[in-house]
Amino acid sequence: MRMSKMFAKTLREAPNGADTKGYENLLRAGFIRQLGAGIFTLLPLGMRSVKKIESIIREEMDAIGGQEILMSVVNPADIWKETGRFYTIDKEMTKFQDRNGRDMVLAMTNEETVTDCAKGEIDSYKRLPVMVYQIQTKWRDDPRPRAGLIRVREFTMKDAYSFHATQESLDEAYADQYRAYFRIYSRCGLPCIAVGADTGMMGGKISHEYMYLSPIGEDTIIMCPECGYTENRQVAKFKKEDFKEDMKDLEKIATPEAKTIEDLCALLKIDPKKTAKVVFYVGSFINDKTGEEEDKLVTAVIRGDLEVEENKLSNAIKANGLRPAHEEEITAYNMVPGFASPIGAKEGFVLCVDETVAYSNNLVAGANEKGYHYINTNYNRDYNGGIVADIASARAGFMCPHCGKPLTSSKGIEIGNIFQLGTRYSSALNCTFQDENGVQKPVIMGCYGIGVGRLLACLCEEYNDERGLSLPITVAPYQVHFVSLVKDTACAEKIYDELVKAGIEVLYDDRKETAGVKFADADLIGIPIRITLGNRSYKEGKVEVKYRHSGEETTYDIADLADEIKKEIKKETDKINSNIVEKEWKKN
Repeated sequence: MRMSKMFAKTLREAPNGADTKGYENLLRAGFIRQLGAGIFTLLPLGMRSVKKIESIIREEMDAIGGQEILMSVVNPADIWKETGRFYTIDKEMTKFQDRNGRDMVLAMTNEETVTDCAKGEIDSYKRLPVMVYQIQTKWRDDPRPRAGLIRVREFTMKDAYSFHATQESLDEAYADQYRAYFRIYSRCGLPCIAVGADTGMMGGKISHEYMYLSPIGEDTIIMCPECGYTENRQVAKFKKEDFKEDMKDLEKIATPEAKTIEDLCALLKIDPKKTAKVVFYVGSFINDKTGEEEDKLVTAVIRGDLEVEENKLSNAIKANGLRPAHEEEITAYNMVPGFASPIGAKEGFVLCVDETVAYSNNLVAGANEKGYHYINTNYNRDYNGGIVADIASARAGFMCPHCGKPLTSSKGIEIGNIFQLGTRYSSALNCTFQDENGVQKPVIMGCYGIGVGRLLACLCEEYNDERGLSLPITVAPYQVHFVSLVKDTACAEKIYDELVKAGIEVLYDDRKETAGVKFADADLIGIPIRITLGNRSYKEGKVEVKYRHSGEETTYDIADLADEIKKEIKKETDKINSNIVEKEWKKN
């Protein structure tokens, strides 16, 4: 490709809103342009890198038996209604009606679509197991797009789906995917870890997320350096203390102006672990009788030294969403913000009690009267009902639930996820098979996703310096950046043609620009190998070669250039492939 003919141009400065280094470089290097919030155009350089990532994904999916298909982005809403997700997914899913007034959706993922298709293709255990995948555009109306391609509304996703007759077969496929994902990220050159995760709107019982650890990540990963326990904070556990002792009599005491746990503990000279605090939310729930969504007050009771993990709370009470409650919504149930507890409250709200409160005695809690608290409150004596669950947020310094050693935490960006779906979708959509005994059973399913654009964005976060990008050769848009500084363009054209004929991917800077501009653009775009043809080296029959990542320089004879560069490309590729991570998943 000649740079004089390139559609996109490089930018000296990043546009406003480039909030991470990788995003800034993607814009400046001419890989992407923004159309709207969370909506981007891939320019030729970006498109080439994405295609290379997709090629790696295809090779690894094909290697474990995947068959590529392509499903529609627009779905009739009927299949989403049958699984219930039409009602439970909030505004992130775009819903509309066609010209005949039929409900339609833009698919955020394709569990419903692929299950509806599979029920017409799978009729016997003899046709199982099978796995299909696609690389397709998705739309999620994310309310907070950020960091360029890391959090977008329209994106390209590899989503795969497997179908099985037995749980053992699903376990085998899940292990294959687990291993294949590490190979994909390794071949792209991106370090990552796998963490236990919440199944979220996908459902099922087992899920893992693949995380690129980065300070710009929105996810918090809880890890144990001692035993290797690793989970997303949304689901992470930790070792909890119970305070079991003989119950004491409930007593109301004056606590003027002690509206916070800190104030209360300072006044009573007690540890926050001896208190029970209430956090109020309003949750969205589906009415079992009407199928309509309705709001209810949610009262979460947790020990005073802990924080509520909203994802755990949502799962425990089966809420579609949570928001902070307003004061009038709390007082409607005779509870007083700052001095609240479930004791004496009006019925009708959703109560969820953390294990630390349910299994401890004689905690201090609000008396639902301004300026007063109760001492010696006990769940199941002074108030009861609701749901007892682990709704506490884990954090660094807490004790590992497995080995009891201190946990650590890191920020991460989710770059892929895998799920064991079970029969959630096959049962709802009547996707069944006949087993060896002639019995009809629902197909057991798994699903597996990778965000292609997000993977490129994370690579750009990982591989950059003060001059620009420095992408691995397996994902860089071209293998070689050829910069010509000579007046004799015929010589440069001959070298370019020979490199291309040798099967080398070349970006040829044939522009009439200064050497400084050309070198700055080469560093910004970050192609691994730069070949420079200068007037002095040309007279000597040589070219200069520089490696973007290491900065090392060497020279080659022009006559041997194509062969030598092919060797260097192989060396760079082998370096990536020699570091492929092989990790196994084993069912606990």
